[in-house]
Amino acid sequence: MLDIHLLRRDLDGVVAQLARRKNPQPFLDVPRFQALEAERKSIQTATEQAQARRNALSKQIGQLKAKGGDAAALMAEVNGLADELKAGAERLEGIQQEMHAMLMSLPNLPHASVPDGADETANVEVRRWGAPPAFGFTPRDHVDIGGALGLDIETGAKLSGSRFTFLRGPAARLHRALAQFMLDVQTQEHGYTECYTPYIVNREILEGTGQLPKFKQDMFWVFRGSDGSAAADGSDAEAAAPEQYLISTSEISLTNTVREQILDAALLPIRLTAHSPCFRSEAGSAGRDTRGMIRQHQFDKVEMVQITHPDKSYEALEQMVGHAEAILRKLELPYRVVALATGDMGFGSTKTYDLEVWLPAQNAYREISSCSNCEAFQARRMMARFRSVVDGRQGKPEFVHTLNGSGLAVGRTLVAVLENHQRADGGVNVPAALRPYLGGMEVLKP
Repeated sequence: MLDIHLLRRDLDGVVAQLARRKNPQPFLDVPRFQALEAERKSIQTATEQAQARRNALSKQIGQLKAKGGDAAALMAEVNGLADELKAGAERLEGIQQEMHAMLMSLPNLPHASVPDGADETANVEVRRWGAPPAFGFTPRDHVDIGGALGLDIETGAKLSGSRFTFLRGPAARLHRALAQFMLDVQTQEHGYTECYTPYIVNREILEGTGQLPKFKQDMFWVFRGSDGSAAADGSDAEAAAPEQYLISTSEISLTNTVREQILDAALLPIRLTAHSPCFRSEAGSAGRDTRGMIRQHQFDKVEMVQITHPDKSYEALEQMVGHAEAILRKLELPYRVVALATGDMGFGSTKTYDLEVWLPAQNAYREISSCSNCEAFQARRMMARFRSVVDGRQGKPEFVHTLNGSGLAVGRTLVAVLENHQRADGGVNVPAALRPYLGGMEVLKP
């Protein structure tokens, strides 16, 4: 959430920054905001005047009664002022609610270093690592390779519909090994604390990290009746209010662990990681990546979250990108790092880097990790703050900065390993760093 005081102080500047994301900017109804702000000021001025008049009248009433005079007229005026103040307070609450809804719909402002551009075509490549493998045969895609290793698209679809995958045997073991390997690297080498989080969270938790209200259609939600029981069917679900949601990333639960807290600055940075399933409806992605495991309704991810001091967040962002890169290098997977343009960044991000891994069957780099600095955008929604102590004296609470990144998406990493390390005989070479997690196995054989 943006700072309301920033909009009041520099509305033109905020609108110009929002226009960097999309021009003309569609996010803020400027005339409506200005009208609400003018009304708010008017009501506050009238309220202050009415309160001053009421206080003066109350004093006069006391003096008049002390002298035995008739204070009925003054008391009637005080009662009228009470009604005026009540009406003003109710209207002011309505204005504040509408302004809050406006703020909840506004994306974060892009950092000055973010390249301008309407979409991914304006993204800027920062660096590459590794050379795409040269095969002495025509490389196959992960669906063809994985079929003999237990990657079963048909069973996944039979059980749950499209964009679900069933893994068995070597494919399932590889998936588990990748997640464990990623967790070990992030905790043992990069200083993250491993966590296990709920997969279902409350509405306010998603509001805290920015998934709600804007991206409700991207979520899977759990409807519950007034008695706490799950809704019986779709019709009941439509009639009930959604109270809880399946997480689309463990960023949601990890970041919200500091909500409504004032942290000791000495505790920063906080680094958290978790392996969890992620559930996404993929609204608006019809027809995209329908083959295989690239775009799924359910997939696993090892997430990284950092809670930092504002002065350290951009340094932490560069470190986090490096933490994701380390996984790809250890797995011997060619990749590139891309700085996202203003029009391609996520809602809550002020700066984002994507890591894109090489997929031979597509002859292209595809996203496998996204690392973002949200500055105080999420912290302001969550009321997550810290307090410094200088010369023995406590400072005022300040908002922390929050960062998140994939370290990595497990399914897409499995895809990349299968395709980049495939053999002509249908087997897959196991990268050396991963072999201890597969009992020393050097080749996955059909």
